[in-house]
Amino acid sequence: QVQLVESGGGLVQAGGSLRLSCAASGRTFSRYDMGWFRLAPGKEREFAAAISWSGKTYYADSVKGRFTISRDSAKNTVYLQMNSLKPEDTAVYYCAAKTGTSALYDSWGQGTQVTVSS
Repeated sequence: QVQLVESGGGLVQAGGSLRLSCAASGRTFSRYDMGWFRLAPGKEREFAAAISWSGKTYYADSVKGRFTISRDSAKNTVYLQMNSLKPEDTAVYYCAAKTGTSALYDSWGQGTQVTVSS
């Protein structure tokens, strides 16, 4: 497993932008598929975006065209650029990594709060 530390959350008005960062420990970060998930009050955790070890990206329909996931292997960091934020994007955002051979995310960060005011 790997340690993941998120940062960059905060309070922003609707229409604004935030960039989340997720710093990973270890020397094999470049081999991991990485993802961002979010958990809103009263809702189940949902997938937001993912990036494979080769750089292929995936997005939930709810964020497609507004969010961009990227990675910098030199910095062991994955980013989530969030633009045109909506109040419904309010949630705790979690970074996750697939470090094993299964398709499951097996390492999770502690989360960072994103609050979008209307």
